[in-house]
Amino acid sequence: MISIIVAIAENYAIGRKGDLLCHMPEDLKHFKQITSGKTVMMGERTFFSLPKHPLPNRRNIVLTDVQGKAFEGAEAVYSLDEMINAVKGEEEAFVIGGGMVYRQMMEHADKLYITRIHHSWEDADTFFPEIKEEEWELTSAERHEADDKNPYAYTFCTYNKRNR
Repeated sequence: MISIIVAIAENYAIGRKGDLLCHMPEDLKHFKQITSGKTVMMGERTFFSLPKHPLPNRRNIVLTDVQGKAFEGAEAVYSLDEMINAVKGEEEAFVIGGGMVYRQMMEHADKLYITRIHHSWEDADTFFPEIKEEEWELTSAERHEADDKNPYAYTFCTYNKRNR
């Protein structure tokens, strides 16, 4: 099963200037809890934007279009098909970014783990594709208010692909 995990703003923004929109410790803890011990798949820019790359306690797969390019501690793949084939037979593998990889993998994903940040960023430059109700069923939503560590209210949402 291929799942996508991402934090998105009200306007579907996911990043700006190669970084996350904001620091949300509870979202990072949620991400670690869900992906720990599993495979994470990402684009090259996402890999290099991680504070620790490769992500520890996970199999890291990096999609690049530069043949022969290697990533310390991670596996390189050179096409979407190669990335999908690399996780065949796994119980669950996660797409973790960036924007282009999310767009390309939406049709292959079975599940979405979305942290909806209840705020919009007008200066964002990277966006997540629209989650269409006819394609995705919301199966859980857990709302949390802003606090002293998490500056915005947020909701952990899980969607399953319809007709799968």
